[in-house]
Amino acid sequence: MPRDKVLVAQGGGPTAVINQSLVGVVLEARKSKNAGRVYGAFHGIRGIVDEDFANLSQESETNLEKVAATPSSALGSTRDKPDEKYCRDILASIQAHDIGQFFYIGGNDSSDTLRILSKQARKERYPLRCVHVPKTVDNDLVLNDHTPGYPSAARFVAGAFTGVSLDVRAIPGVYVGVVMGRHAGFLTAASALGRHHENDGPHLIYLPERTFNMQAFLRDVKLVYERLGHCVIAVSEGIHDGRGVTIATKLSDKVERDAHGNVQLSGSGALGDMLAKSIKDSLGIKRVRADTLGYLQRSFLECVSDVDQREARRAGVMAMRFAAQGKDGSVTIRRKPGETYRIEYKLARLASVAGKTRSMQTSLIARNGTDITPAFRQYLRPLLGSHMPVHKYLSDKRVKKILD
Repeated sequence: MPRDKVLVAQGGGPTAVINQSLVGVVLEARKSKNAGRVYGAFHGIRGIVDEDFANLSQESETNLEKVAATPSSALGSTRDKPDEKYCRDILASIQAHDIGQFFYIGGNDSSDTLRILSKQARKERYPLRCVHVPKTVDNDLVLNDHTPGYPSAARFVAGAFTGVSLDVRAIPGVYVGVVMGRHAGFLTAASALGRHHENDGPHLIYLPERTFNMQAFLRDVKLVYERLGHCVIAVSEGIHDGRGVTIATKLSDKVERDAHGNVQLSGSGALGDMLAKSIKDSLGIKRVRADTLGYLQRSFLECVSDVDQREARRAGVMAMRFAAQGKDGSVTIRRKPGETYRIEYKLARLASVAGKTRSMQTSLIARNGTDITPAFRQYLRPLLGSHMPVHKYLSDKRVKKILD
């Protein structure tokens, strides 16, 4: 029996466009002469072991297109990290169902999972095409200009900080917003794209690419507050001290980790609450508020970038095409040089991407360490998509006082 079935799964945190990649793989596989039935594994590699599959060949194209436009992971996800026995169980299920091509949509950990599985398949001499389809709101996959999921999350963050900046301008105070991104500051930096006028927030941006110092932080807040009468601050969940220890882990009695060893950085509001309390206690400012944006950033339906949707779909399509050429690897998105925004898709070795992370380049971070550069704005703006809202203020035409 030919091993021509296609299997696709989703791993790690959901995004607003991960289903575009899923549908890209499925519809492209249906066109291929080298592909048989298309299966989807529920809850990632855990679903493979449990033989919990959906027959996606039976899904109508109309419904698939609706699913593609729906945020979050339609098949469900997992953060399981396979050891050798787990891989043997995965392969036993794959062999039993005559699967010849496996597509895993995910981030750093998912790419590493696929690397381990591909290695195990070669060890057992089982012919399995393994292709990783990129996805992460953290935007920290190496060899990629950016990753599907990030532009939509960045659009949400920019809009959220626009809104809170307007709020704090109306009723003055200090606001601290804690943003996802782990050890890469791309998502936190996106808060700056909500600024359209002088003195718009966020006024201070703290990234994990720079060491966090509490005294410097309080001094920065004090200066902005004295100048404007209010202050909006964007803080990455991954900020760390001079020893490289993340501030969030220092605030918890018990450090939580997932199966891949990743520390849970923003599962609570502890970081924002600590920073807000420090501002109140040290600076004597009464109105200080903090939020942890959390899951809202990943799958917010009203903030999906149309550019992100198109690119995520294309990533799935290209993954299938690379596999049809007999290639394994990780699909990457590369930006072409020039003033006009253009990209291309290339296939990288799994080992070149798996388990590795990138951070923001120095050229994207302002010298003072608390803002972004024009280069970052130029980098991100094409990704956010069309119809980005722009706010306006009343002109300051005051009426002359009579009673003075």
